[in-house]
Amino acid sequence: MSSPYVRQLRLGRELETLMKAVGLTHQSLANKVGWSRSKVTRLVNGEGAREGDVLNVLRALEVRGEQYSQLRAIARDAAHRGWWDRNEAAMGRGQAQAANLESGAATIREYHMTYVPGLLQTVEYMRSIFDTDDLTTPTTNGVGMDPDKMVEARLNRQEMLRAPDGPQYEVIIDELMVRRRTAPLEILAAQLRYLAEPGERVTVHVLPVGADIDAFSVPRGSFSLYTYHDQQDGTIATVDALVEETVVTESSDVRRLEILYDRIRQAALPGHESARLLSEAADNMMEGIMS
Repeated sequence: MSSPYVRQLRLGRELETLMKAVGLTHQSLANKVGWSRSKVTRLVNGEGAREGDVLNVLRALEVRGEQYSQLRAIARDAAHRGWWDRNEAAMGRGQAQAANLESGAATIREYHMTYVPGLLQTVEYMRSIFDTDDLTTPTTNGVGMDPDKMVEARLNRQEMLRAPDGPQYEVIIDELMVRRRTAPLEILAAQLRYLAEPGERVTVHVLPVGADIDAFSVPRGSFSLYTYHDQQDGTIATVDALVEETVVTESSDVRRLEILYDRIRQAALPGHESARLLSEAADNMMEGIMS
């Protein structure tokens, strides 16, 4: 199942194109189907897609044949409610959004500056963050999320990496993340060892502090890039912030992030050298604990 959010965006673009082709505005289409203009605008903006509503629009636009079947399938995907929708209140909006975007992805590319990416976190590392971080752990109406539910949700997200049809996942982690204490040393050491052997279809690279990045394009924060099996769905990006991640859909902005990713990917250590750095860092931490 493709990401419902991504399919909503795709559906909106397709409907906008069809409307322009026959010279209909949002208001004139609303008049034809008996809706308010705002309802048409929401649908075109990728919000609140319901299959029945989309079928009404397709009939009003006189869409037939293969195009009708294709758009109906996209509408069905867009209206799907995933497990994250049912659990958003407990797991947090940020995790629900991530799970939505990860659903049906063909590739996921990420750069992480401070914390281990959620898709590769150990349970002990997750719990350490959720139990101690009082600034970035999400809240709902000022009330903190349930740590057990957040761990459960993150483990559910990780399952798709093990699925036969799961995505290719590549992550670049900044060396600062390796060196800085984001958890008790014994937990962090075990986490780094886990990163050194990430498993099938997962590649981990470390970006050294002294890396020579093309055009001195130093990343300003963590970000993610998602592609999908249907290439017309496009590439979606998210950019990390203290409160929540921002979704980036404008093609020119996404392209800038792709260029940045390619530059830091070229500057990062190869997989085997990254694994060695991570293992050595873990060993040094354990030696410090024991001495």
